[in-house]
Amino acid sequence: MSDLFENFQRKKEYLICIDSDGCAMDTMDIKHFQCFGPCMVREWGLEQWEDALLERWNEVNLYSMTRGINRFKALAIVLHEASGKYRSIDGIDAFVRWCETAPELSGEALSKMKTVEANVCFQKALSWSKAVNAAIERLPEEAKKPYDGVAEGIRAAHEKADIAIVSSANKQAVVEEWERCGLLPFTDIVLTQTEGSKAYCISRLLEAGYERDHVLMIGDAPGDHQAAGQNGVCYYPILVKREAQSWRQFREEALERFLNGSYRGKYENQCAADFEKNLGKGENNG
Repeated sequence: MSDLFENFQRKKEYLICIDSDGCAMDTMDIKHFQCFGPCMVREWGLEQWEDALLERWNEVNLYSMTRGINRFKALAIVLHEASGKYRSIDGIDAFVRWCETAPELSGEALSKMKTVEANVCFQKALSWSKAVNAAIERLPEEAKKPYDGVAEGIRAAHEKADIAIVSSANKQAVVEEWERCGLLPFTDIVLTQTEGSKAYCISRLLEAGYERDHVLMIGDAPGDHQAAGQNGVCYYPILVKREAQSWRQFREEALERFLNGSYRGKYENQCAADFEKNLGKGENNG
């Protein structure tokens, strides 16, 4: 993990970090509808409460201020609630503690834990994560594509800035999707759940020598906004259900403002207000 950051070198004055699922790639809804939630129900045998649990899963991951949360944190939230409401989930308290304290939340990190063998919840969480990855791989290719305007926006951005994918998704899936869609050649580094949180990844990228005002995080979720804020870098939101419009605005307006130094202040504040209104008013529901 450390070698990836240590070997990364700044090529340009500017850096643009881009989230993948639900931001660049139109993959977030289908992955949660067909993979994450259903796999959870099957793994824990919760079919009796399936409708309510899937609704709650989608609320946590798609339609609230926890949109874009790490898969294991989301699992901990929903299972902890299920354990109190429906039936007891063995080992859930220890799993919740792991999600709150572990420096890396990924299938790889979980598989290396010595306590996995002694905790059925850890075992099932690892099995679930692998099942989710397999289900995502089985999704038809036409269901995993970028939003309209993404390719044009990234190509324009890469002329002036280094591009980093900063995602909490599975690395293999991210690389495969971006490569298949012809976007990978316009990126300089791929960072996912394996490398750490988005805030951590941005902090490590800053070590390459970028000025904070010369770094922009593009994301669709509050966690992306928080990761940018924690590092003092700029944030540009992709609005849920208005993704193509957001990417067009980025290409035609926001990118130039970022490059000429007029992004900070009134313009960024308005983007942030639009972002919060978009999630807060539930425009993404439906």
